[in-house]
Amino acid sequence: MIRYMKRILTGFAAFALSVSAASAEITVGGKNFTEQLLMAEMTTQLLEAKGFDVNKSDGMGSTVLRKAQVNGQVDVYWEYTGTSLVTYNKASAEGLSPEQTINKVRKLDKKQGLTWLNCSDANNTYALAVKEGADNTGDIKTLSDLAAAYGEGRELMMAVNAEFPHREDGLIGLEKEYDFRVPRPMRAPMDSGLTYSALNEDEADIALVFATDGRIEAFDFRLLEDDKGFFPNYALCPVVRSDTLKENPKLRGPLNRLASKLDDATMQRLNARVDVDKVEIRKVAREFLKEQGLI
Repeated sequence: MIRYMKRILTGFAAFALSVSAASAEITVGGKNFTEQLLMAEMTTQLLEAKGFDVNKSDGMGSTVLRKAQVNGQVDVYWEYTGTSLVTYNKASAEGLSPEQTINKVRKLDKKQGLTWLNCSDANNTYALAVKEGADNTGDIKTLSDLAAAYGEGRELMMAVNAEFPHREDGLIGLEKEYDFRVPRPMRAPMDSGLTYSALNEDEADIALVFATDGRIEAFDFRLLEDDKGFFPNYALCPVVRSDTLKENPKLRGPLNRLASKLDDATMQRLNARVDVDKVEIRKVAREFLKEQGLI
């Protein structure tokens, strides 16, 4: 009889634990541009479909979001390997392959209580773009060409977001690597999403873009070749607080499956649906998750 009661209590405890894991509230974070808003929405819908109670908190700047996760205010969001390595951990990405970059980030962020799950094949690296056919930048094919143009004193307006000029993996490091300077009056800081329209509408000669953005092809932009290989790999990966993952191990499977469905072409297509076709993020996210059999 005692053995029978133990089995019942053990089974009840396991059931209670299962219910708790499936109903735990998970805070999903995201940054303040299209791809991040999309990933936060997809993650929210995915985890809700798996029985989690989700609180979405997106629209944050990179540094604010990172601090929020380290401090326990955000449980999971999608981060880029290069951003964590260079910006948060102040480490060099020079000479590292994408796999070496991921492994180094995993090791460094483990000390912060963060676990990097499987990374996707989407590499949203920084890039500088010009408008195909523009007279004043037609001869600029590479970042070395761009550096030479600024060195000659050509007045080329560069549309950038607020972070890029102040990041070691951004303009600061780029100027050191290619030995040039973009004069302050030639920088036009704005929201990330506006750099595309600024270049498309001839309000800028060069624009900071992200390699997985759908507007690059839609607006007929040409990416300048990073001929010195300055920009590191920015693989898009789900990052979870280690204590959250320990308490909710069922987070791992769905997030890894979602990561396995993402590559450059997929992200360009999804981002273009939002930025070019003007489809609601919520609808784009739901259609993709259903199309891939994830929900």
